[in-house]
Amino acid sequence: MTAKFALFTAEQVSIVAQDTQSYTYKQAGVDIDAGEALVENIKPLAASTRRAGADASLGGFGGLFDLKAAGFQDPILVAANDGVGTKLKVAIDAGKHDTVGIDLVAMCVNDLVVQGAEPLLFLDYMATGHLDVAQMTEVVAGIAEGCRQAGCALIGGETAEMPGMYQDKDYDLAGFAVGAAERGSMIDGSTVAAGDVLLGLASTGTHSNGYSLVRRIVSDKGFQYAEKAPFADVTLGEALLAPTKIYVKSCLATIGEGYVKALSHITGGGFLENVPRVLPKHTVAEIDSGAWSMPSVFEWLQQEGNITAAEMSRTFNCGVGMVAVVASEHAEAAKALFEAEGETVYVIGKITEGNGSPKCRVTGKADTWGATEDWSAITAEG
Repeated sequence: MTAKFALFTAEQVSIVAQDTQSYTYKQAGVDIDAGEALVENIKPLAASTRRAGADASLGGFGGLFDLKAAGFQDPILVAANDGVGTKLKVAIDAGKHDTVGIDLVAMCVNDLVVQGAEPLLFLDYMATGHLDVAQMTEVVAGIAEGCRQAGCALIGGETAEMPGMYQDKDYDLAGFAVGAAERGSMIDGSTVAAGDVLLGLASTGTHSNGYSLVRRIVSDKGFQYAEKAPFADVTLGEALLAPTKIYVKSCLATIGEGYVKALSHITGGGFLENVPRVLPKHTVAEIDSGAWSMPSVFEWLQQEGNITAAEMSRTFNCGVGMVAVVASEHAEAAKALFEAEGETVYVIGKITEGNGSPKCRVTGKADTWGATEDWSAITAEG
């Protein structure tokens, strides 16, 4: 029998070679080795956040927490999650990643403490188009620092490398915090009444809100993050990346003395949207904008963006990141305790009787916060 030989053209040989190519996950854009290297880098960072109830070890499929070991008898769990928003774009453009992790923790734990809960554990989620081990290690170092400030344990997280979903240098963060309070000890604002005093705890700057507006102003006005900030002796990027203040320890100390009736974390929506969330019906939070001076970063933003005073009060914290409602007879002692815990405190207003749903009204003199007319004519009720 005569043997038959199949002859292939060069093009056909190429097709066969392509059909037999062995693909790898790394060729598709996901580097498993880099992920493992990141886990090794962050193990000591997580270990630095150990606290009673958690050993903060990484590597398992889930993190554990022992409420009894943490000293709780009859706890109610409180959970919160949040992100950092477009402040991350400032970090990416400025090439500075060591503070946004603090922001991530702060945005979650500050929401826990307003209900009287002690933050216990934290988990993070990081997504990126290309895993840069050094960059993400910086981010997690910030997360660990935030956890240490809040007294909670970093017990786990997830890193997702997703080429095609994000541009090469882009990444996103989400945080998840769980806290606890003994049954019957939580704060719900139900005892707030006319005559109570509003204490404002100073912020460290813009915190993690309003950055779409911040970035628009920076871009439209031609500023560069690497240049010196017009309002501070650091670069513009460093000034705008000042991390969100974590108020946990000072608030827990003041709550423990029985001084606090309600707390409001001033985030997106400013005073007008956040303060009413913790007030009972038929009450109004009257805030005097002249009770403190807006930090220079806000003055700069307002000037460069020609932002109205009313818009400032519903977009930014304007220098106050947390508002505490206390009885008038406890106002002096509560202020002193907050200050002893390291806070700068302003008496910013009072609670008055309302005629319906809770509201917040910001008023002041015509020259405060750049207002061009009397505040009563331009400030909306929240």
